[in-house]
Amino acid sequence: MKIDENATIAVIGLGYVGLPLAVEFGKQRKVLGFDINTARIAELQAGTDGTLEVTPEDLQAAAQLNFSADPQDLKDCQVFIVTVPTPVDQANRPDMTPLVKASETVGRAMPQGALVIYESTVYPGATEEICVPVLERLSGKRFNVDFFCGYSPERINPGDKVNTLTKIKKIISGSTPEVADAVDGLYASIIVAGTHKASSLKVAEAAKVIENTQRDLNIALVNELSVIFERLGIDTLEVLEAAGSKWNFLPFRPGLVGGHCIGVDPYYLTHKAEEVGYHPQVILAGRRINDNMARYVARNTLRLMLKNGMDVPRCRIGVLGITFKENCPDIRNSKVVDMVREFEAWGANVVVCDPWASAQDVQHEYGLSLAGISAQEPVDALVVAVGHQQFRDATLSELRSFCRSEQPVLADVKSLFDRHEAASAGFTVFRL
Repeated sequence: MKIDENATIAVIGLGYVGLPLAVEFGKQRKVLGFDINTARIAELQAGTDGTLEVTPEDLQAAAQLNFSADPQDLKDCQVFIVTVPTPVDQANRPDMTPLVKASETVGRAMPQGALVIYESTVYPGATEEICVPVLERLSGKRFNVDFFCGYSPERINPGDKVNTLTKIKKIISGSTPEVADAVDGLYASIIVAGTHKASSLKVAEAAKVIENTQRDLNIALVNELSVIFERLGIDTLEVLEAAGSKWNFLPFRPGLVGGHCIGVDPYYLTHKAEEVGYHPQVILAGRRINDNMARYVARNTLRLMLKNGMDVPRCRIGVLGITFKENCPDIRNSKVVDMVREFEAWGANVVVCDPWASAQDVQHEYGLSLAGISAQEPVDALVVAVGHQQFRDATLSELRSFCRSEQPVLADVKSLFDRHEAASAGFTVFRL
């Protein structure tokens, strides 16, 4: 199989994954960036990216990239790259709805000989078990006869300006060896870090889902250690720094595990494992630990507030940060929200501040309002939940000026501040 150099590539889904991909291909060949969100299309056509992953200059440099929300425009394309979200539902079961809907849209539009490449994170076998039947049903075409598939999992790290799309090695695979070669050639044209060719779609799917499962388990381990060390009266960071003096100790830190990947992908693997009759133990244990860390932080903050004689229902708690990671506007699967809900359940008045997040998105997604925290509207406790640079740059005296209590509590989730200096500034300190 050979991809025509003049073939138009359609990128389906223009979020954190799809847009950078569309931009890079758009610097070299004809690309149609497609998204059902008309507001997103209008924003990109105006030359701006609200996710901050792509600069206006990069958008302008992608001279052959056009945007559309009209499915009819997809009929002029020959290659389709699907980059839609793959979330979990309230019961942590894979929600394949966006992937199925995208496959239906592609199936209605794809011509004879089309190549459909999936980048969305899924469980091993999902492309052939879920997506291919949809493509066949909507197109009336036969898999590996009239159309072909590839799988090349995304490795985007939102907010990372160093490890960007072209600098991360790309896993690729195809539904036949010839298709794999074609997919490899396509991505090799933009990925300077090179590619790794997997032997099958399933291998590529499995490789992606275990990347984040491994990281999830490593963070779960240090989170559990943090819980143990707190009971022993030992500072976790000091322990990790001491252990880190050995050459092969892995430098993981405790924290809240949210976002679109690490807190979600393991559930895709465990779902498939249970389908084939195996109940995962280690993976789900790690998920339980990480999913409970936000409430653990909240309850320790409340415990110290009560110990300091505060009447929690009459207190204001300031939470600094709601995005799932630092220096990034991405609020998907934010575990800070779980912390806020716990504070609210105790009757506290919670004020959330985040200079990176969109107030409109936070209100729409979580029903929370963003506000400022200042000496004019002081709080009784502060939770530094996200390590945004603005928070790292704050001084302890500045943070102390935001508090009205004689013994305010500082929950330093990311260990941004020296705990001894924080105590000298008048804070009762908790940190993971």
